[in-house]
Amino acid sequence: MAKIGFIGLGQMGSGMCRNLIKGGHQLKVYDCAEAAVQNMVDAGAEAATSARAAAEGAEAVFTMLPIGDIVYQTVFGPDGIAEGISNDAIYVDMSTILPEETRNIGRKLAEQGVAMVDAPVGRTSAHAVAGTSTFMVGGDKEHVQRVMPYLECMGECITHCGPLGTGATVKLVNNYISAVCNLVTAEGMALGLAAGADQDTMVEVISQTPAGLGHIKTTWPAKALADDPSPAFMLDLARKDLGLALTAAADAKVPLATGSVTREIYNIASAAGHGREDWTTGIYRTVKHLANAT
Repeated sequence: MAKIGFIGLGQMGSGMCRNLIKGGHQLKVYDCAEAAVQNMVDAGAEAATSARAAAEGAEAVFTMLPIGDIVYQTVFGPDGIAEGISNDAIYVDMSTILPEETRNIGRKLAEQGVAMVDAPVGRTSAHAVAGTSTFMVGGDKEHVQRVMPYLECMGECITHCGPLGTGATVKLVNNYISAVCNLVTAEGMALGLAAGADQDTMVEVISQTPAGLGHIKTTWPAKALADDPSPAFMLDLARKDLGLALTAAADAKVPLATGSVTREIYNIASAAGHGREDWTTGIYRTVKHLANAT
């Protein structure tokens, strides 16, 4: 059983606290909402009067907060974590904030001898309650191993992504892809409905193709991720089909904002000589080149 400080008792944080308590840990909790603190006290936690008080005597201190500025103030502001945490404790931030904000906090804590791990959370508040969250973890290997037993109380899929801040990076990448896929799915379905297709029929078809299954586990492993340009489906053919969809959308007066931008990238890729390559590899090569990324 470990003594844990936990700050941030919203829908996600409260569920995680309950699972830490179920795991046998002793929690001291703080939140600006008194009712949230009382709910955790009723579940077996001890109330703290400040973030500093929650951190005092703790072996690990967790935060689950909405934005980077609030995380920073909770750590370094008056009565903050930094005033109460011992230098043999470890700080874990599970908030979704910018990677550089995470690294900045970690650098400042390191000056007083405190280790930090970032572990932003995937999935929903229902998973937090069930203890089946996912964690994208950044930090030194020994620090990650140190907090692993606590994370295992709260989640079922825990991935060490690299140094401090890479957890935040992978979380943002994941959510970016998910958010854009959500919009393009809505656009495509709206186009089909406007053109007279049946919704259930579209779902039946799309759920069996990369459009519904996702590229990262279907088309990408053998081509884009392997940097194999030999075409399973040529980029120029995908560009042609994209143009047809945009023409149909114009006729039906359906806005396809993501499709319009996507066509420009396909045009750039084709003009750069990737037109006869696999559509996944050619696009990945093009965007990496534009981003000066390897």
